Amino acid sequence: MLRFRKCTLAKLEKTFALKQVRANPILEDWLNRQADISDFERDALVVFREHLLVNVYDWNETELAYRFIGPVIALVNYTTEKFNFFAERLVEGTVEGIEIGGRPDGIIASGFREPEKPYFCFQEYKKNKDPEGDPAAQALAAMLLAQEINEHRHPIYGCYVMGRQWCFMMLNGKDYAVSEPYIATRDDVFDIFRILKVLKQIISNLAEKG
Repeated sequence: MLRFRKCTLAKLEKTFALKQVRANPILEDWLNRQADISDFERDALVVFREHLLVNVYDWNETELAYRFIGPVIALVNYTTEKFNFFAERLVEGTVEGIEIGGRPDGIIASGFREPEKPYFCFQEYKKNKDPEGDPAAQALAAMLLAQEINEHRHPIYGCYVMGRQWCFMMLNGKDYAVSEPYIATRDDVFDIFRILKVLKQIISNLAEKG
C-alpha cells in the first residue's frame, strides 16, 4: 500500500500523471471569497496569534496542534448534522488500481460520528524546524483518495501547515494547485480564518447536494 506519509510530489505526479498548475480559478475563488469575522472571533485570533508568535519556534507538534491549530479550527466550528471535522482517522482505498491510505491529521467529511466522504484534507506538519517528509504530498495523497471516494464529482480542497506557514490546495481531476504561504504570526491570520470560514460554506453546499 502507498502510505500518505511516504509520498512525495514527484512520486504522486509520476504515479498518477498529476500536474501542478500555477493558477486555478477554483482555488482563487476560494481564497478570495469574503466571510464575516465577528469582534469575538477577531479578539480570539489576536490571542492565538500572540501565543504562536512567542512559541512557534519551540513548540513540538502536539503543542502547536493543541494551542494554535485546534483552537482556530474549533472557532470556525465544522460540526454539523451533515459533516464534521475528524482527526487522525484511518482512510484507505484504491486509486487507479493502487492501494493508498493513511491517517491524515485532519479531514472534513460527511458523517457525524464517523467520516464518510472527505471534502477537505488537512496535513499539519507542525514542527517549525528540521522538518521531515513532504507535507504537501501527504495532503495531496489524501486528496487523491478523497476524489476517488467522491467519484470525481467535485474539486477536493486541502491545506498543509509548517510552523507558522499555511498553504491551501485544490485538486480537480489531474490538476492540482497550491497557494503561496499565509503567515499566521502576521495579519494573515485573519485571512487564514476567513478562508476556513469560506470552506465551511463550500462544504455546506456540497453536503446539501449529497
